[in-house]
Amino acid sequence: MNDLPNNVLGVSAEGKITGTDYETVLIPAVEKKLKANKKIRMIYQLGSNFTGFDLNAMLDDAKIGMKHLSSWERIALVSDHELINTFAKFFGYMLSCELRIYKNSELDEAKKWIIEK
Repeated sequence: MNDLPNNVLGVSAEGKITGTDYETVLIPAVEKKLKANKKIRMIYQLGSNFTGFDLNAMLDDAKIGMKHLSSWERIALVSDHELINTFAKFFGYMLSCELRIYKNSELDEAKKWIIEK
């Protein structure tokens, strides 16, 4: 996603997300943001063509989240997938940051929240 402040990482996922996607796209993007910012915010959209995560992607997601547990300031998950949203709410309690979940139709609201002071 473009037009976001320097401390915000915006990612939109479509199709099946693999461990390779995490290793070549998401993890390097998180690491780059953390080199420039002590804490970061992330907006992660699972688009209308999103079909799921493979096992390696789920493991990489957990690893990157836990590796930088205290580095997250806010996370917005934008998804119409109820099961994923439920898991995110459950695991969100382990995060030290605020997590909000939005529907794809609420993407603009999620962007406003993720960048507000």
